[in-house]
Amino acid sequence: MAKMTGFYAAAAMMVALSGPVFAEGETAATVIATVNGTEITLGQMIALRENLPPQYLDLPDDVLYNGLLEQLVQQEVLAQAHTELSARDTANVDNSRRAYLSGVVIEDVVTSSVTDEALQAAYDARFKDAAPQQEYNAAHILVDDEEKAKELKSQIEGGADFAELAKANSTDTGSGAQGGDLGWFGLGMMVKPFEDAVVAATPGKVTDPVKSDFGWHIVLVKETRTAAQPTLDEMREELAVEIENKAVEAKITALTDAAKIERPGAAFDPAVAKKTELID
Repeated sequence: MAKMTGFYAAAAMMVALSGPVFAEGETAATVIATVNGTEITLGQMIALRENLPPQYLDLPDDVLYNGLLEQLVQQEVLAQAHTELSARDTANVDNSRRAYLSGVVIEDVVTSSVTDEALQAAYDARFKDAAPQQEYNAAHILVDDEEKAKELKSQIEGGADFAELAKANSTDTGSGAQGGDLGWFGLGMMVKPFEDAVVAATPGKVTDPVKSDFGWHIVLVKETRTAAQPTLDEMREELAVEIENKAVEAKITALTDAAKIERPGAAFDPAVAKKTELID
């Protein structure tokens, strides 16, 4: 809730005028206020509290409770003052309802899909029979043209220091400041032409110039190693997202396949979605 009109003032007034009254056997349907006969319930207050920004949750219980009560009353008074729903009003109310209920279903799917068994199965599927992967510790110098790259390679082969040339010449200023050092990386982390050159390189020897979308590289692979397989705990978050996405996609597919869906709007001119005058 982005705006809470009169929240603190209302809360302070309510605290001053009333002492604590404890309900007995309260439920979500317990009425906490009425506005022109329309009931506001405890369940509605609890739902409103759940969506408060975190800073409000640090307020004392009595201040927060009374502030929420007054907020709900104010909202109902304002809502009742809007007596004629426009097409825009109706569309936004319907969209809000649809978005909320679809979110509830997705949350249920996500909550039920990520289990220890599912995480273990996803981990095994990815790593159990996976071949060992290589990692590379490399440095590069990036320049704008091939001739410059060849010249720098010749200087290095003649005894010039790779790191000093990287600092002075590389257009990749981030790695250049570190002597061209790129640290350790695995396959799939670099653009393809660069990666191919790294894989084919002889450790300790500067490659011929390699062209990528960024320019011309000369590459020095310092050393290689077999990458350690990550543990399940290290992969837990990534695998959970993968499981959640697959479960949500499967749920949507199943519901869509079972539903009778017609799309007459598929034949419309897409520009019709910009006609805001239709809901004015």
